Amino acid sequence: MAHLEVEAGKRVHYEHYAGSRRPVVLVHGWAATGHCWDSTVAELLAAGHEVVVLDHRACGRSDKDFADVSIEAIAGDVVALVRELGLRAPVLSGWSLGGAVVVAAAAELGADLTGLVLTGGATPRYTATDDWPYGSTVDDVEGVLGGLLTDRATTFRAIAEAVCATPQSEPTLAGMWGQFMESGPRVSDTLRALAHIDQRGLLPGITCPVLLLAGTDDGFVSFDGVAASADVFPDARLVRFDGVGHAPFLEDRDGYHTSLLSFLAELDG
Repeated sequence: MAHLEVEAGKRVHYEHYAGSRRPVVLVHGWAATGHCWDSTVAELLAAGHEVVVLDHRACGRSDKDFADVSIEAIAGDVVALVRELGLRAPVLSGWSLGGAVVVAAAAELGADLTGLVLTGGATPRYTATDDWPYGSTVDDVEGVLGGLLTDRATTFRAIAEAVCATPQSEPTLAGMWGQFMESGPRVSDTLRALAHIDQRGLLPGITCPVLLLAGTDDGFVSFDGVAASADVFPDARLVRFDGVGHAPFLEDRDGYHTSLLSFLAELDG
């Protein structure tokens, strides 16, 4: 467990696990923490991969009082961490809002990156427009943020219960809720930034192989939107999880990790 100072006096938390195979950087979703990846970290370590997990600005064990908590700022932290640790030809893996983060980071890392994994990735847009008819609306996002102001605990509990389309145990729900409750007030600004971001100009420039993992019953990121994004990337493949919601790594752990590890093995040739 360590921290990286990314701004004067401000640090993000990360964990760096040694491994002999290609490094994988895991980037969590909105208001969560790196703990959402616990089962995935175990699978990657068992397969011999070097693994890095971080907590976003204003989340988990990272400092909460950053002034800039935009997608681009969090992506800059990912890039800084890759360079600070000297990771060679890594794979970036992002869940939900973390998908938009790793796309922005990939655009900066360019040829230094070997692959990209997006799980229910909120890219290229999270909200719908006339020419991108997938996703929620800005008003929907503002409704969630209004709920946080009114009753933070109840709103985050409702979000935790909506993440999965299939029933989850109470300890699993409580763990997810606990992660959300660790976040600071600035996470609202991060979600608001996501509601307005448009990465369609970035996707065609990401030439590394991309793996898209998505549940057909995802209530947060439209499966149809993920499928449409596959046509915008130069080299992307889509793995579909039928009847699964926003977190296939929880709802179909074996299928999810098999797909992930197979993709990584292909990258290693």
